[in-house]
Amino acid sequence: MCDFETQKDVDEHLRNNSELSRREFNMLATGAGMAMIMPSIASAQSISERAVQIRTPDGVADCHFAYPSTGSHAAVLVWPDILALRPAFKEMGRRLAREGYAVLTVNPFYRDARSPVVGRGASFGQPEIRNLVLPMARNLSADTHFTDARTFAAWLDEQDEVDSSKGIGTTGYCMGGPMVMRTVSAVPERFAAGATFHGGGLATASPDSPHLLIPETRASMLHCVADNDDQNDPQAKMTLREAYESAGISAEIEVYSGALHGWCAIDSQVYHLEQAEKAWARLLNLFALNLV
Repeated sequence: MCDFETQKDVDEHLRNNSELSRREFNMLATGAGMAMIMPSIASAQSISERAVQIRTPDGVADCHFAYPSTGSHAAVLVWPDILALRPAFKEMGRRLAREGYAVLTVNPFYRDARSPVVGRGASFGQPEIRNLVLPMARNLSADTHFTDARTFAAWLDEQDEVDSSKGIGTTGYCMGGPMVMRTVSAVPERFAAGATFHGGGLATASPDSPHLLIPETRASMLHCVADNDDQNDPQAKMTLREAYESAGISAEIEVYSGALHGWCAIDSQVYHLEQAEKAWARLLNLFALNLV
């Protein structure tokens, strides 16, 4: 997840690329900019979308649901990064819906605030933003991840736009990485694929480390690792590989050279178009093979 070590890398990157980074970041922080940065899809489906309110054991989660305008489709549950549900993640959900999936993007901080919890152009590097989101992140736990995952999976299966005969996929960014791994273990009979992008805390020494749940899962997995995250904890990818091999679970784990923590979110200050598109292509391949 975002922490002070990864933020130091971001700050150094911005110092070395200050003019370009400011211009790109300001553009990406606008709705028009986010639409422009996304490559077009040759066979894009027409989509619909709606804001939804989902009752959970702890309250009501405000979420975004995007889906092809006709038919029923495999579902995908998206866990955003530490800045939570916002325009960038809605646009990323729409893009996935255009590929033929019914996509639920959630506000993981619904217990504390409705989305968006940060304004357009916010970054974890701003002290006031850190002071806002870190307490919300700390209010979450393995238990909340499990209960939310079960609730959201059940909600998806009740929707006409979802083909419940197909497996569900899930993606997570930054702090959403552990949520993905707990999601596929919470409802293993429904989740057929999971992907993490610059996910933090996937394999730790903690007794509730997400990697310890791998034997309880069935989902094929994709882990796209930021270069600086790997440098800070090079053992994590090895621990993951060993756990998946031992459990007989298919998993692709790759370190993305030159990509800093946060590189896949389209409004990130370190968004890396080339490497983000590579990760996106691997995600689509994962879903095409497993959400059937």
